[in-house]
Amino acid sequence: MLLDGNRYGHDDSIGHLGLTSTETGGLPLHKRKLTPMMLHLVETSAPSICGQPGLPERGLIGHVKFPASQYAGDNFPSQFSYILSHNGIAQSHNLDIALALHAAHQRHGNVVRIGFNHVSIATPEGLRTVYAHGNGFLKDIFYDAFVPHLPDVFTVRDRDEHARKRKLITNAFSPGAVHDFEPYMAVNLERWVAQLDRIAASPGKDGYAKLDIRPWCTFLAFDIIGDLAFGAPFGMVERGRDEVQSTQPGGPATYVPGAESLNRRGQVNNTLGWLPALRPWARYIPHPFFYKGLRSKANLHGIAVAAVERRLESVKESGTYQRRDILELLRRGKDAEGNPMPVDELIGEAHTQLVAGTDTVSNTSCAIIYWILEGERRNPGTILPRLLAELDAAIRPGSAIAAHGEVKNLQFLRLCIDESMRLHSTSAMGLPRVVTGKDGILCENEHFPEGTVLSVPSYTLHHNAEIWGPDVEEFKPERWLHATPQQKASFNPFSHGPRACVGQNVAHMEMALIIGTAFYRYDFKLYQQTLQSHEGFMKKPAECWVGIKLRNNKA
Repeated sequence: MLLDGNRYGHDDSIGHLGLTSTETGGLPLHKRKLTPMMLHLVETSAPSICGQPGLPERGLIGHVKFPASQYAGDNFPSQFSYILSHNGIAQSHNLDIALALHAAHQRHGNVVRIGFNHVSIATPEGLRTVYAHGNGFLKDIFYDAFVPHLPDVFTVRDRDEHARKRKLITNAFSPGAVHDFEPYMAVNLERWVAQLDRIAASPGKDGYAKLDIRPWCTFLAFDIIGDLAFGAPFGMVERGRDEVQSTQPGGPATYVPGAESLNRRGQVNNTLGWLPALRPWARYIPHPFFYKGLRSKANLHGIAVAAVERRLESVKESGTYQRRDILELLRRGKDAEGNPMPVDELIGEAHTQLVAGTDTVSNTSCAIIYWILEGERRNPGTILPRLLAELDAAIRPGSAIAAHGEVKNLQFLRLCIDESMRLHSTSAMGLPRVVTGKDGILCENEHFPEGTVLSVPSYTLHHNAEIWGPDVEEFKPERWLHATPQQKASFNPFSHGPRACVGQNVAHMEMALIIGTAFYRYDFKLYQQTLQSHEGFMKKPAECWVGIKLRNNKA
């Protein structure tokens, strides 16, 4: 029997918008200035979640009857009606979507309905079924909200078009291509450690220089993907601030906050993904969450436009381009008919790399640093001595940064990275897929008819004590030395199946270089007790305050 979450809307468990008090001024949306038409649209948007228009609703905080089926009789609170209620936006900044969904699974079991026709399945079988090769499932209309201009390999829902795009893109992420990316990563790592060295040169009374490492992970990730996907870094590391050139259609080049644009874009896209009926009207809502979010979405696309245009202009002027990077490999790619990628599509795919290559790596790198330090703090002498001994033995003495050949096969480093990705799932919530077969699908002894939306939350899989044991919340890299088949099948940092992250080889390379370099070169001290996160589409550390100083053997 499927269980619903009748209490979600009233016990602060689910808040799909992921808004913050900064964006709302601490006021519920229903207290802002909305026209009667906008308010009506907002009230009627919730029944359209996941493409199910026309379901009745009883007021702003009422429950909605699910369509007659095996689910008949179940009531579920409108997600957006909850947001508009007295516990709405003013409270939602305290919520974490992944944690709320995890709590729902803990209360109601492995199979929980979280929308009108949306069911979350938190099991390895669900992962294999929902994201499997050949199951015919389609991405839900949720993804349409993320389309910046044209559908890209991440947002495209048509299977044939996705296969065409994937073929064009895959060559840019082959092992041979990724190997050639290291020089571009290395030069940005060198700039990064030069800035951290400068910061470390002004220690406090405890001998450490205090800094929030999170923005520096973001600056580095932006510059690396700038080099790989556009031919030049964005200059964030060198400037030490969140600033990137962006170009809007018909307008001059301007500088915009890249990381802030990324965050706001993720929040507003995630909201409009769950509320498709609201998308055409969102720009008219006089609320900063929407107008700033949509402006950030445009800014981010403008960053890709500006960078690609600069790159193509340099190719035009020189007649050739010798860099072997992502953009060049995409530019040279041909589809099955031998056609190259049009410029608009090239910009779209470069935009995807900008988002995926910065959001995931920056958040994950920050979380890895935190969890390694937290693991050492909780169990002194069990993490850092082992990691540092491994790095010192592998990296050439006197090196400013690690080489990939030195760190790519380091066992304990990889164990620390994997354990950190388990504890901090950057892609934490379930990615929705639509059942397309007329006979539906059977999973966890439940039959899901055609049109049902299914998803599998990575965070819940990664934090299930039945899978990982009673120490599930502890940082224990050694658990991976004896991981069970069930644990291996539940590990989902890059998604699963034909729509899995195409750039995971690049991500693993970056993280090994960043974490290997950081702990080889610096001693760290952790100042905060927990790693707080906020969530739009990705789960992001809010801050990570550490102390830093050069290790004695690097002084």
